[in-house]
Formats: sequence, structure tokens, C-alpha cells
Amino acid sequence: MASTFGAAQVLVASNRGPVSYEVGEDGSLHAKRGGGGLVSGLSAIGPDAGALWVCSALSDGDREAVRRGVGEEGVRMLDVPADVHADAYNGIANSVLWFVHHMLYQTPLEPVFDAEFRRQWASYEAYNRAFAEALAEEAAEGAVAIVQDYHLTLVPGMLRELRPDLRIGHFSHTPWAPVDYFRILPDDIAEQVLRGMLGADRLGFLTRRWADAFTACCDALVGGPGDTRIGVHGLGADADFLRRRSHEADVDERMAGLRAEIGAGPDGNARRTIVRVDRTELSKNIVRGLLAYRRLLADRPEWRERVVHVAFAYPSRQDLAVYRDYTAEVQRVAEEINAEYGTPGWTPVVLHVKDDFARSLAAYRLADVALVNPVRDGMNLVAKEVPVVSDEGCVLVLSREAGAYEELGEDAVVVNPYDVVGTAAALHEALSIGAAERAERSKRLASAATALPPGRWFLEQLEELRG
Repeated sequence: MASTFGAAQVLVASNRGPVSYEVGEDGSLHAKRGGGGLVSGLSAIGPDAGALWVCSALSDGDREAVRRGVGEEGVRMLDVPADVHADAYNGIANSVLWFVHHMLYQTPLEPVFDAEFRRQWASYEAYNRAFAEALAEEAAEGAVAIVQDYHLTLVPGMLRELRPDLRIGHFSHTPWAPVDYFRILPDDIAEQVLRGMLGADRLGFLTRRWADAFTACCDALVGGPGDTRIGVHGLGADADFLRRRSHEADVDERMAGLRAEIGAGPDGNARRTIVRVDRTELSKNIVRGLLAYRRLLADRPEWRERVVHVAFAYPSRQDLAVYRDYTAEVQRVAEEINAEYGTPGWTPVVLHVKDDFARSLAAYRLADVALVNPVRDGMNLVAKEVPVVSDEGCVLVLSREAGAYEELGEDAVVVNPYDVVGTAAALHEALSIGAAERAERSKRLASAATALPPGRWFLEQLEELRG
């Protein structure tokens, strides 16, 4: 009897796929291809591996492409109803699970798990089920499926019921909450998330700390992780891509523009730069970073006119009010610092809020100090990318709450992300480090940051599942 299964031998499932579509004014569809670790990883297994990427239609253009039957080879885009996706993605994934794992709730007032939450949770279940059913349909007998992140925590368990023959992995790109914080979730939901993930043969985390936190939650709530294996894969920076891309003509142009904005100090020498590049994500701690810089200027007047904070804060999740408010606060504090300390020839904070990758790379190259101070972060690739790209070497001021701290902490100036006075002192220390030591630190940081490039990161997980 012929198999009713699909032909895919290696499947990846993620909310966002490698391609998106826009509808032109004339009704034509235009595809835009993305990059990132998963794209590099899938390309590393070669074109003949029978790989398929299952993702969600996110935009009207994506949904139109699905309706017209337009698609990329090796990609299956799911047309989940827009309202179901909005509930699952914004209502649950980004407003509940993200907040739990990053410990972002103002607990005197939130969360409130009411009937509306339960309605949205039903959409999250439906969203996960759509992925599980698509994977079950497309996978060849005994295929490997690797599910990505907190959007799809229920998929492994659902897929295991549909296709017990598959080897299933799940990778978490976020931190994992400690037991006491994870138990903010309603008891049945917390158990459902854990049991959903434990449907996988193997679970991957970015650091040992997050893996141990997950295991502790399993021990406390569901009697342990059972037969599910747990591994750590610290996703590294893609050095070859970054070094090549950062020396293209558009980056050189942006560097010239940034140098003009930064200007020269009163002595005619180039000003020092403290660089940060982040999305305006609540966990990135941009406001406290600005307050620490203001503290530096107050406590260390010798740095006035001699340093510029180049801060790129690219809008994120602006359909959520709390994120819009946060973005506005970032802009307000930056303007306050410039009003308080700026002079006709010196703008203390050069803030850009429009996403521009070439300009980000230009800032990386110019950085004397990179400020990466999240309150909590699964890894933080910026911390890994700046030392790889920096022209003269940079000093990394790094939060101990970033996953990258496990690999980079030894050669960074480490800070408590809540301590503004301590972060100001760390910025002074970083700015005071001489060029030779800065270059040496940067070299060691770059080596650690590129230890597991995206292609190898993906292949490692694949080999562990196949083994």
C-alpha cells in the first residue's frame, strides 16, 4: 500500500518564514527573502536533503500569495485566519509567554487571566494545531521536524500524537522562566505548555541556565522531563556574512554620515562612541541605558563633548500599546539628555528609530564601547556581532542577564541591568580602556561569539535528533 505521508525529510516550523509577499499597485505579488540563522542552517544541509519550511502567512500579501497558490520551493505558508493569528501571536505569545520568560509583568496589576485570556488561549491552541497538522501531512516516514520558539510550544505534543514515527525537536530562542515565575501561568496552562514541549524527542536551549530552568519547571509541575533529552546550542554570529556585508558601499556611506553626526571633540580628535543597536523591546532596557549615560555625563564631566551615545532603537510590536509607550519614553529621555547637556557643536545622544541594517553595521564598525544591558535576554546577537565587525576593537558592557554572558562575560565589563549608577561606572571604565587592551578583548570576544555559527548550530541539532 502506498504511503499517505509527504516527501519532506527535514522540516522546520516557525511563526515567521524565509519569505514574505507584498501586493503591488497593479496587483502583482513581490517576494522579499529574509536571512538569519535558520536560513543559513537549512542552506547548510544542501538542496537535495528534502527540506521544507512550514511558516505562517503574516501579512495581507502573504495571505494573497497562499490564496493564489504562489510560493517558494521548499516553503509551505499557512493561511491561519488573521484574527486567530492575532490572538495567538499578540494575545498569547507576545503578551503572555514572552512576558513570563522575560519576567516583565508589573505583578501588582498584571497579569489577569480572565475569560478573554481563555478565549485567546483557544486561538493559540488552534494556531499550534494548524502547524502540527501541516507537519504531519508533509513529513516523510521517520523524518526530522525541528519546531521553533515560544509561538509553537504545543506543536511537539500535538505532532507526536499525529505522527509517532517522526523525530521531533524544539528550540527555544528566549530565556526560560524560573519555577516561581513560570507558575504565574494558570496551573493547567503551565502544565499544557510543558507537556506540549515534552512531546519532542529533544529540546534545545541557548544556554545551560535556560535549560536548567526548564528542567526545574518540569520537576516541579509534571514529575520531570521523562524521556525527552535536553541540549544547549549557543547560537553564534555569522562572521563571514557580517564581515563581508559590513564593508559594502552602503555601509561606508552610512559611516560617513554617522561620523558627521558624531563630530570631533574640542581638541579636534574624533569623539568616542558608545553604541547600542536594539529593537524597542521592553526587555532590552534601553531607557535605563540612557539614564546610565546621563549619570556618566553628570558624574564624569570630563567626558562631556568627548563622547557620543549612538543609540539605534528600532520600533518593535507597535500594535501593542505598552510597546508604543516604551518607544515614546526612549525618545523622551534621549531628548532630555540632549537638552540638558548638548552644545551647538555636540549632540550627546544620536538616536535613530528607523530600521536600517547598513547603518547598524556602520555603527558596529565605529563602536569604541558596545552597550548591551537587557533585563533578560535569551542570547543577544548584537553582543556577539559588534566585536566581529568593529574596526578598531570595542569594549563590551554586558548585562549578566543576557544569555551571551555565559560565553562572553569573561572579556566584557559586566553590569547589573537595574543598577544605573553601576552601569554609568562601567561605561566610564570601558571608555578608559586603552586601544591595545580594547583590541585584545575584542579579538577574544569575536572568537567566542563565532564558535557556533548558524549553519553549524542547526546541523548540530539535526545530528542529535538523527543520532
